[in-house]
Amino acid sequence: MLQIEKKTIKALVVDDSILFRETLAKYLSHGLIEVIGTAADPYEARDKILALHPDVVTLDVKMPKMNGIQFLRKLIPQCPIPVVVVSALAINAFEALEAGAVDFIKKPTIRTPEDMSNFCSELRTKVVVASSVKVTNRKA
Repeated sequence: MLQIEKKTIKALVVDDSILFRETLAKYLSHGLIEVIGTAADPYEARDKILALHPDVVTLDVKMPKMNGIQFLRKLIPQCPIPVVVVSALAINAFEALEAGAVDFIKKPTIRTPEDMSNFCSELRTKVVVASSVKVTNRKA
């Protein structure tokens, strides 16, 4: 009998809010996804990407030192990796995709635990899909 092995998707969560970062890490680690690390800013994210080799990165836009869009523009040419941008502002979606993100999700307005659960369920789906995308270094 042929047995198909399901590959675990290694994810890195990048967000400056420790509460949101740890909540995402907790909720994303489910089924096929294993959160292998978190980072509070793009510089820490760069180091962890090089050390941990994640399959997918979730990336906040508004962060200290360098925003997520600027980081994405630097990251993709050097290390083409699927990135799902997570932002409070939906207006960042087109800019994120143009910079090399494979998907975008708007941070939720959390009023109930179900709001966070629904958001994380959608994010998990986006991470799984993103993990199958082959990111290439686009020449400008």
